[in-house]
Amino acid sequence: MLENINLEKRLSRDEYKRMLPSLQMRLYELEKACWDQGVPSVIVFEGWDGSGKGTAISALSQRLDPRGFRLYSTQAPRTFEQQHPWLWRFWLKVPSRGEMLIFDHSWYGRMLDERIDLKLSEGEWRRAGRDILDFERMLADDGASILKFFFHISKKEQKKRFKAMEADPLESWRLRKEDWEHHKKYNEYVDAIEEMFELTDTDFAPWVIVEATSTPFACRKVFETVIASLERRLGASAPPQLDEGANDADLREVMESLEGQDARDARSKSQA
Repeated sequence: MLENINLEKRLSRDEYKRMLPSLQMRLYELEKACWDQGVPSVIVFEGWDGSGKGTAISALSQRLDPRGFRLYSTQAPRTFEQQHPWLWRFWLKVPSRGEMLIFDHSWYGRMLDERIDLKLSEGEWRRAGRDILDFERMLADDGASILKFFFHISKKEQKKRFKAMEADPLESWRLRKEDWEHHKKYNEYVDAIEEMFELTDTDFAPWVIVEATSTPFACRKVFETVIASLERRLGASAPPQLDEGANDADLREVMESLEGQDARDARSKSQA
């Protein structure tokens, strides 16, 4: 599957910047509607190290109401978490009615990093896949909207990004030894990813592969996919779209005004 993905898809930064305010405003409207209607949602981000997941999550959540969503960055299980069934720590984070959850990495670490780094047997990672299907099916049956994004870049592009991060004093701290080790196992990961898709891509919790060579293209695809999914889930309860003639310049002015207010608030706090 991955070898057939067109990684040359592009969107200019100027075009993305022009559309971003209206995408963020629409998502905010849908977040509020989901809260009012008691519709929970789960958005999962997986993908290659350095593929831009954090940038997309930042853009997606920047103008959401913080009272209506939670963001989790999943790390390896801690010692006490290992004393429970492996999905236990994720059950503790399921969304309440109307809440949106965003996962930067998720339960799929069991089928990717743990499978490769801990050398899980085929029986173990396939059993994890069945556990995940049951977990996601129960959330969907309870009314949750589930979307899973996989950010895809080539091995060559990943190496290029790692080198750029390594050379930047402000970014080099983000690059870990494990990232280079995983890079060397790129082809091994491809096999694991393909089998993960095969086992866990479902109608109720679909995988969406994001062509992430162009960060603006990737971010736009995430926005448009989430918006379309929430609109379908809400149905007639979805708020009406803004008029087609709405002026994007007006929306940008509102966003810039909010950013200016944020900066003024920060200065006031620092002077207090």
